[in-house]
Amino acid sequence: MNQGFFRFFLTAGSDSFAHAVTKSLVAAVWFVFLTFPIMVIRVNTIEKTVVWHWERMGYVAAAVFFGSFIWRWLLARKELKKDDSRGETKVESWLTRLQSIPALKYSALALLAAVAVAYPQVMDLYQTNIMISCLVYVVLGLGLNIVVGLAGLLDLGYVAFYAVGAYAYALCNMHWDIGFWYMLPVGAVLGAILGILLGFPVLRLRGDYLAIVTLGFGEIIRLVLENWGDVTMGPSGISSIARPSLFGIKFGVIASTQYMFYIMVGLVVFTIFCVNRLQNSRIGRAWLALREDEIACQAMGIDKMKTKLMAFALGATWAGMAGVVFAAKTTFINPASFTFWESAIILSIVVIGGMGSIRGVIAGAIILILVPEFLRDFAEFRMLLFGAIMVLVMVFRPQGLISAKRKIYEYKATNAAGAANE
Repeated sequence: MNQGFFRFFLTAGSDSFAHAVTKSLVAAVWFVFLTFPIMVIRVNTIEKTVVWHWERMGYVAAAVFFGSFIWRWLLARKELKKDDSRGETKVESWLTRLQSIPALKYSALALLAAVAVAYPQVMDLYQTNIMISCLVYVVLGLGLNIVVGLAGLLDLGYVAFYAVGAYAYALCNMHWDIGFWYMLPVGAVLGAILGILLGFPVLRLRGDYLAIVTLGFGEIIRLVLENWGDVTMGPSGISSIARPSLFGIKFGVIASTQYMFYIMVGLVVFTIFCVNRLQNSRIGRAWLALREDEIACQAMGIDKMKTKLMAFALGATWAGMAGVVFAAKTTFINPASFTFWESAIILSIVVIGGMGSIRGVIAGAIILILVPEFLRDFAEFRMLLFGAIMVLVMVFRPQGLISAKRKIYEYKATNAAGAANE
């Protein structure tokens, strides 16, 4: 950081430095003026006195001045990096190097497997529950990444598929005592069917229009769940949902939570494998072409209708399975668990992590789900810090924490081909 700080001064020059100081001073004075009635004046209505806290003006001015100056320095540093960087951060280059060396790659995977096995045994119940929620959002983010990150279709009603999977398991378990393992594939199929039903009306829509329609679709599902009380139990929700069992063996609360953690680890690994294979397949390349230029994609002979429907169906498949897991984990669901805020969080995971990047989606889920939990000690400032982190990421990493990398195929002439050419 110190090298970048001095480099900023050397390259910017005295005029730019003085301009930055002047702008920061103006911001500090203006902010002090705006917050003067709130920060300085304190009225005691009981004793009918006014207390003046003049020292707070100095605190506010100093904080705003240094914050504004550091903000301008970070922006200038970002511009310098844009000029001389290779378009890859140190973390991304380290991950690329790790994947290119088989010994390091398999050692890292073995270490992750060991940590996953030991985590619920070492951590307490609260930490294990938090990690299960994070893994659920990893699956949801990877599913939405197919629709938004790969196919470029802005879906703001993704929570509808999540809700369908959860309510399907809750209702089938309540009325017919159908178990978790039977409903997990059923939830995936129901999600895919609902994704196809949503895809048909929006085949001709793009951009903002597609976002509005999918948002309306998500709200329709939520309102149906809330008002169809005879079936869904309305706002009261459904309770006493069975947790997953193992060959008919039912567990207690602690053992069931640990079992659910291992189920989610397996589901995340399965999701990563499937999404990675889809991304590198023919349909994955068709999604990328559809995202870049829809007209050129259609001109190259790609069936736009089938490609979009496939994206909606496969993305909704993972949401349906995640909904089944969510219902089994919480043992209680109601429509308040499936609001637009959930769709916004899942979309934020994809955008902040890096659209089209599997590693980025995992990093985004860890930050957006775990960071608010670890910031609970800050009480009312927790969401303020959370929002500040999101703003910083979007300003300084608009492409996401770990951007997607295109595969590069190199063709090298073999010795036989070289001898034939001679």
